[in-house]
Amino acid sequence: MLRAVDRASAPRSTQRQSGPLPSGRARRKYFIILSILIVLAVGFAAGLLAWDNPMPVGSDGFWRIAQLRGTSIVVMGVVAFCQAIATVSFQTATENRIITPSIMGFEALYIVVQTSAVYFLGVAGLVAMQGNFQFVLQIAIMVGLSVLLYGWLLSGRYANLQVMLLIGIIIGGGLGSVSAFMQRLLTPSEFDVLTAQMFGSISNADPEQLPIAIPLCLVAGILLWMRARRLNLLALGKDITMGLGVNHRRELIGVLVLVSILMAVSTALVGPMTFLGFLVATLAYQFSDTYDHRYIFPIAVLTGFVVLAGAYFVMKNVFYAQGVVSIIIELVGGTLFLIVILRKGRL
Repeated sequence: MLRAVDRASAPRSTQRQSGPLPSGRARRKYFIILSILIVLAVGFAAGLLAWDNPMPVGSDGFWRIAQLRGTSIVVMGVVAFCQAIATVSFQTATENRIITPSIMGFEALYIVVQTSAVYFLGVAGLVAMQGNFQFVLQIAIMVGLSVLLYGWLLSGRYANLQVMLLIGIIIGGGLGSVSAFMQRLLTPSEFDVLTAQMFGSISNADPEQLPIAIPLCLVAGILLWMRARRLNLLALGKDITMGLGVNHRRELIGVLVLVSILMAVSTALVGPMTFLGFLVATLAYQFSDTYDHRYIFPIAVLTGFVVLAGAYFVMKNVFYAQGVVSIIIELVGGTLFLIVILRKGRL
């Protein structure tokens, strides 16, 4: 009785509650981290726009240069949005935090398309692959093959998610072998031109493709946001999800299709960035410290933008090596992947 009275009379801030942020300390920590990420994102964006701008601040020339740089910032935002939401959703759907949507062969398919264009049509073929029609075609091929794979392996009596992932790895490996074979038959000049497209880079993006990419990623991202509560249930496992009255297979396929759209847009826009999503998702889990995807998604998107914009700002203005940004991100992401593998169960 005395314990009940003491608990009732205790300050509300010290009482532990249920929910995604169960205590006042957890809520303060979350919003402090969210505020820090917003400040960093705005700071890096402003730095990319204004730092080392040769024209006087406020002049027409200054704003013209800032507008050109603003296109790159928009591309970074699209890529961060796609990679962050797609990876978090994919890891939840597959109940595995050490894999990324790249396992389904999106990057391998992108490289095959680019390599085939150079192999069959020469450098002119690669240039022809830069238009809006080819951009939409690449997205349609990636999403179409993914939907066929999901519909085949996740429907029927013996549907198995692990088999789907295994076949995705095999398909990615097979496409990689085909690409390597064609690359060996290219001339040195053709291979040099192709190599620039094989590494993910913001400079690969065509500004004319943004009016197509932005609506696609926004629609897919909003639909996944609306499914946040169902994603919370999917994270509990198939048996518990079905026990709560949710059609697990339908929800799983729906999430994977939306993830395919996001990954196809990101890959077709800037090229492969295998470990960016894993790096962002892992950091987002640590920063948000909650199970609720409504809180994880904003942290993940902001973290992705801070990582991309911060890396480009530092490498461009400090080390003058803007072209190696994607390599640095892949190196850091791959290192973090190995750390998570070695410390599995403690992160």
